[in-house]
Amino acid sequence: MKCIEDEIPFELPEGWEWCRVRDIAAVKGGKRLPKGVGFSPCRTAHAYIRVTDMKNHCINTDDLKYISEEVFLQIKNYTISKDDLYVTIAGTIGVTGEVPTELDGMNLTENAVKITNIQINKNYLCLIIQSEFVQQQFQDKTHQVAMPKLALERILSTLIPVCTITTQSAMVSKFVEMDSLINQIREEKEILAETVSLTKSKILDLAIRGKLVPQNPDDEPASVLLERIRAEKEELIKAGKIKRDKKESIIFKGDDNSYYENISNNTICIDEEVPFDLPDGWIWCRLKSLADPHENSFVDGPFGSNLKTDHYTDRREVRIIQLNNIGEFTWKNNGIKYTTYSHAETLSRCKSYPGDIVIAKMMPAGRAIIIPDIEDVYVISSDCVRLQLPNYIDKRYVMYMINSPTINKSVMKNVQGIGRTRTSLSKLKELLVPIPPYKQQCQISATFDKSLFYFDTINALCE
Repeated sequence: MKCIEDEIPFELPEGWEWCRVRDIAAVKGGKRLPKGVGFSPCRTAHAYIRVTDMKNHCINTDDLKYISEEVFLQIKNYTISKDDLYVTIAGTIGVTGEVPTELDGMNLTENAVKITNIQINKNYLCLIIQSEFVQQQFQDKTHQVAMPKLALERILSTLIPVCTITTQSAMVSKFVEMDSLINQIREEKEILAETVSLTKSKILDLAIRGKLVPQNPDDEPASVLLERIRAEKEELIKAGKIKRDKKESIIFKGDDNSYYENISNNTICIDEEVPFDLPDGWIWCRLKSLADPHENSFVDGPFGSNLKTDHYTDRREVRIIQLNNIGEFTWKNNGIKYTTYSHAETLSRCKSYPGDIVIAKMMPAGRAIIIPDIEDVYVISSDCVRLQLPNYIDKRYVMYMINSPTINKSVMKNVQGIGRTRTSLSKLKELLVPIPPYKQQCQISATFDKSLFYFDTINALCE
């Protein structure tokens, strides 16, 4: 007999007792497949339950593996019953659950054990083993090697609190009740989150159709903004500071109410490309037509070898904008990486500044944010595109518009690749986008800003 005062973490209520797992159950190991033997290519009468199938409370049967009758006969003594519990003992330690009736008598991996011949309420024991108190004991008893492993003897010596069978049953019933309520709340939160997402999309869709804010016929039409950009380009071309775009686009609505695009004095009807009509004062244009007239205002990041890990620095010099910084309408301050001032000078074309718009080429393509002012200067990575706008185009409207369902659909229609699809700078430049008068751009962005505040508040309450 020895004193175990140091092991007892807290006092138990009257009628409760401390005991070891060995006092109320037996623990037996599973068995690995015989050397050189694999799983059956088709379903058989013998499932082989792996750690990857095991979750807390239950087994995931979506990807069960099976063994042949011949293999089963070699390891038939290592099965698990519906009256047992399983506990994972290798890799992921301590995942515990019950065996469903349909898997009664199936084979158990060597990386898990079964707790069998249970003398107390099985469901109660399952909950106790999943408790933080028991899980910490498992971690303390785990042999720390490349593949952590929990020995059977150490499970048997694990200390657990035991109460009367009546109390055990009552605790299990209360847990089931609470777990059901938690799952209901989780499902309702998911439904609410989906509703918020759909509502955001609907508001953006209304916004770019001219249906979110009142139309004012006295507002200066958007066509004047485009004329101003073209006039500034002409001045820069005459000064030799930029080259003329040989594919400059001008889109207009003809007397026949059809939409036309003029490129290099060649005019074609683009009615099939225009998704909907716009209010008076609005225009359709290519996204490139909104870019600031100066050189390199709409560019993608450097070729991969021009900005790689060798060019990174631990010093806070020039921040690199990566895909994981582009969130939903907002900057995500993830994966902070810097390059040196000297290397950034070699990437001057890709330099970016607070207030510029950054668009993702992939994962998924087309999402856009505005660069925050947490740094003075940035460079974009190869999977990003940077757009700079003149100060008479509202950047928040353009950012929201790019993220709208209509424009997103246009982006995704032209992506390339399998699995990790991506777009390109040239395709983004040719996006057909709706532009309202400047005053309405500001009204739309301010209205959606308010909506986002409420949506973010709802999402925060749901977390």
